[in-house]
Amino acid sequence: MPVAIPQGVDVAVTAEQISVKGAQGALVRAQNALVQVAAENGRLTFAPANETAEANAMSGTMRALVANMVTGVSKGFERKLNLVGVGFRAQAQGQKLNLQIGFSHPVVKEMPAGIKVECPTQTEIVIKGADRQVVGQVAAEVRAFRPPEPYKGKGIRYSDEKVTLKETKKK
Repeated sequence: MPVAIPQGVDVAVTAEQISVKGAQGALVRAQNALVQVAAENGRLTFAPANETAEANAMSGTMRALVANMVTGVSKGFERKLNLVGVGFRAQAQGQKLNLQIGFSHPVVKEMPAGIKVECPTQTEIVIKGADRQVVGQVAAEVRAFRPPEPYKGKGIRYSDEKVTLKETKKK
C-alpha cells in the first residue's frame, strides 16, 4: 500500500535516511537496507529488497513508520491523561509539567524537544507532538509517576483507559 503525501509535506528519500517536513515540524528516520523506497507523483511505495521473510516484514514496518511520520508532521499526535484523586492537580508551565499527586513534594517533568504539554483543567493533561513514539513515551512516563491503583482507582490514567476495581477483603 502506498503512503499518500498531503499538501504542505515535503519528503526527501536518500540512501541513508528518509526525512519528512511539514507544518508541525520535521522528522528523520534511518533507511533500512532490506526495503526499497520510491517516491513518485505524490506517493511513497515500499518494496522488499529481496525475497526473505525478514525483508517482507521490514517493508511493512517501514511503511507504517513513515506513514506515522507523514501524519505527525501534517496533523500531529496527542495523548490525553486524567488525574483521579482528591487534591491531585497538574499545571503546565512552558516546557515543564508540575504534578501534585499525593506525595510530600511536587513532581516536575521536563518535556523533550518537539513536545508540547497543556492542561485545559487541573485534572487533565494533553501531550502533543509530531513524533508518535515520543508522544506515547512521554505519556507513559507521566502515567508511571502514579499509575491507577486497583482498589479506589486513584492515580494518573489515559483518558480512554478503563480501570477495573478490585473488591476489598471480607472477614
